[in-house]
Amino acid sequence: MKIGEIIQQRYLIQKQLGLRDSQQTFLALDQHTQKLVVVKLLFFNQHLNWETFKLFEREAKTLQALSHPAIPQYLDYFEIDDNNGKGFALVQSYLDAPSLENQINQGRTFTEEELKQLAIAILHILDYLHTQHPPIIHRDLKPSNILLSNRSGHQVGQVYLVDFGSVQAAANQGNTLTIVGTYGYMPPEQFGGRAVQASDLYSLGATIIYLASGLHPADLPQKDLRLDFESSVNLSPQFTRWLRKMIQPSLEKRFSSAKEAINVLLEPVAIIETKSFNFTKPFDSQIRLSKENGVLEIFLPPQGFHLGLIPIIIFATVWNVFLIFWYFNALTMWSSGGWFMAFFAIGHLCVGLGLIMTILITLFGHTRLRIDSEQISLKNKLFGIDYPFDKPKPRQRITKIERTSMTYRRDSEGDRVTVHPQIKIWTGTKHFTLGKDGRLSEPELEWLAYELSDWLDLPIS
Repeated sequence: MKIGEIIQQRYLIQKQLGLRDSQQTFLALDQHTQKLVVVKLLFFNQHLNWETFKLFEREAKTLQALSHPAIPQYLDYFEIDDNNGKGFALVQSYLDAPSLENQINQGRTFTEEELKQLAIAILHILDYLHTQHPPIIHRDLKPSNILLSNRSGHQVGQVYLVDFGSVQAAANQGNTLTIVGTYGYMPPEQFGGRAVQASDLYSLGATIIYLASGLHPADLPQKDLRLDFESSVNLSPQFTRWLRKMIQPSLEKRFSSAKEAINVLLEPVAIIETKSFNFTKPFDSQIRLSKENGVLEIFLPPQGFHLGLIPIIIFATVWNVFLIFWYFNALTMWSSGGWFMAFFAIGHLCVGLGLIMTILITLFGHTRLRIDSEQISLKNKLFGIDYPFDKPKPRQRITKIERTSMTYRRDSEGDRVTVHPQIKIWTGTKHFTLGKDGRLSEPELEWLAYELSDWLDLPIS
């Protein structure tokens, strides 16, 4: 096909936009409407295979069923049989805007606010596609398939999504192993020929990372099969955490829908929460935190001696000295009722031993929280002996990280008792707690909450 040729006695070829095997794409003038249009041609030649034809036909049917201002409009579809060969032509509206790929190549950069506007605009388009019946999955979302008009005031510009040549209806996937997409922007499940709504979210996340870093996703290092992009961008912790969830290799950990991704990105509580947290270890903290080989471990040192321990030590000393005399007398009078004295004081003995354990744990007890790929556990260590506070739980059950503030409650006698600020890691209806004994400072709690949130990819409540 040459510049100046007329197709179907109507479409005057202006210039070539793309060339791929048996497909050609042209900018043309519709001589009936005097408007510019895009004409995609598919020729029957040695490069054509059945799958390519199916995708071309599916693109035409998909565009014919869609109506959205940010998606090209279907205009015409017909057979061609001329000197250039036999095939089919798809005509769609022309969107006069450069692609993100072209803009990056020309040196354009994006602020975080612009990246968020872009993400939200594309998510709204994806929400429209994903809520069709059946849901429509783009499968090839990348910078060259996203067009962006010039800035307007404080807005990043009008966003368009084009090239539906890889589109898939979710209900019609069957057992096909067709791999469609672009390396670097494809989620793991798409390499197996499977695509769901969340697959497009992964591609969007990879696209935003490309815009923020200037690096193709395939050129970024990987950590636990996930793109390790953090050191290559300058983004807020909240937006970084959102992007990490968008590109999770596991479908279960990714956002399940475009609506959910929009709501989390716009959630004002998350912004306030993130800004209020300190993300670095306090310089004088004795806590040890390690992240190696897929395992997070937090070691809390003993609380140590403090003034609040003095009345406990005095009371424990008096209580246990009294018990020593009590049991001495019980043993010396065992046959004449001493056994009853010993039995009567068992409860008091348990209290005395509990006071001693409290003092020893405060002075010498270490606490270890461990999260690996399989489970989460919390243990205390005293004089080299480990014993669990709670039974380990599967990591997959972790649903929430809660950071509480200092509160007060009334005990059984009506006295006011301080409830120290703490971190709760919820696993269903149960939780593991750090800080309930008051040994952690506010900066330490904030730092640990952020580290846990970052490691587990969960927001802080």
